[in-house]
Amino acid sequence: MRFFKRERRTAKPLSDTSKRLAVRFTGTVQGVGFRWTCREIANGRGLTGWVRNELDGSVSLEIQGEAEDVAVFFTELAKSYESRRFSFGFTIDRKDEIPLIPGEADFAVVF
Repeated sequence: MRFFKRERRTAKPLSDTSKRLAVRFTGTVQGVGFRWTCREIANGRGLTGWVRNELDGSVSLEIQGEAEDVAVFFTELAKSYESRRFSFGFTIDRKDEIPLIPGEADFAVVF
């Protein structure tokens, strides 16, 4: 994962196979670069949405794009944590499909 070189693709237009998910992650997800990893993977796949830390120690994320790209996002996120030198993990506590947001152009880390 390259944290200092921002890899970015233009957001893809919405289609009939586009989806938007609201996800809540628990586990070791704060203080380990989780949000920045999400942003890099999402931008690299042309996905839009946001990610933020929550006060209870979880991380919330909304992600939008082609269904295949959204699925690959989760695969790449899991792989990025398998290759770390120290042991920690995350769990998807909640994942809901929600309405698309037309015109959204980027994936952001929200504070």
